[in-house]
Amino acid sequence: MENAKNPAISEDKSANSVQDNNKDNLSELKLTVSPHIKSSLTTKGVMLDVIIALIPTLAAGAWIQGPRAFLIAFTGVLSSVLAEYLYNRFMKKPNTIGDLSAAVTGMLIALNMPVTIPLWMVVVGSVFAIVIVKQLFGGLGRNFANPALTARIFMLLSFPAAMNNFVMPFQWKSSSEIVTTATPLYTLYEAFKSGSPDSFLTAAKDFPSLTSLFLGQMQGTIGEISALALLLGFIYLLYRGVIRLSIPVSFVGTVAVVMLIAGKGSLNFVAGQILSGGLLLGAIFMATDYTTSPMSIKGKIIFGIGCGLITCFIRLFGSLHEGVSYAILIMNIFSPFIDRLTRPRPFGQTKKGGKAHAKA
Repeated sequence: MENAKNPAISEDKSANSVQDNNKDNLSELKLTVSPHIKSSLTTKGVMLDVIIALIPTLAAGAWIQGPRAFLIAFTGVLSSVLAEYLYNRFMKKPNTIGDLSAAVTGMLIALNMPVTIPLWMVVVGSVFAIVIVKQLFGGLGRNFANPALTARIFMLLSFPAAMNNFVMPFQWKSSSEIVTTATPLYTLYEAFKSGSPDSFLTAAKDFPSLTSLFLGQMQGTIGEISALALLLGFIYLLYRGVIRLSIPVSFVGTVAVVMLIAGKGSLNFVAGQILSGGLLLGAIFMATDYTTSPMSIKGKIIFGIGCGLITCFIRLFGSLHEGVSYAILIMNIFSPFIDRLTRPRPFGQTKKGGKAHAKA
């Protein structure tokens, strides 16, 4: 009765009782906390693996289109890293260039450029990718779209002539004046749009040989011409566990099926659509971006199929002969919704959100 008359003593006892209950709950939590999956993957390690995987593509581009490809890659990487460093310094944020993500962005931007691109345009594209697309949205892990492919779209809209100025393979070894020409993919596009029922099939038959397409002996950007080099990087990333088959296979597979139907069964037409243009570069190195693609396997497959369908729609019915970058960007926007739809149901939860009751 005396303690009841003294509120201070009652509050102390109540506080002690709450603390004891919290200690009991805490000890119980320590015993029941879920295990965590441990992984040796780090951001820096993943980015380093991507850089290593891109080296064969850069080397092939330099061999086929000229050593200026190395200068473009150096400019892209340097300007991207410098833009991230200066932005963080100006905004008084921690320095993040050590994670190598800016270097990867700069390298991908360079590989998406023709070898004739002026260097100052590479700098503009790199600054746009790092500052506008990446840093203004919060930095690595918070950007809604892949910075490199968004920069490519920005460059295509801003400098269309320079971005479509392609040279013949191995022309850099000749002392004659450089001659620019259309890509094989553009040739297919023009033939398909001509309106003649068999014109695009004729163009497919007159296409470069499959060997030439596979090795990269054709016109295009630095990084999109050699399917062999891209596949070497793809195998390396799979071996290292950096990416999975889900997105690249569903992306390229969808394009193959749709183009087989559109090409009336012409395998040459399908090969031209897959091996020329930026399909393999986009499917392997940009659509698989961790931040902007879904997390679940089901979500990744849906994402890849969506990228493939949009790419085919643009190539067949749009006013552009290429559609990979636009397709990936559109699916980047839908990625959070795909994650929500394909989110796995927690163990013990019913479809309506309630808890499942154990059967006796």
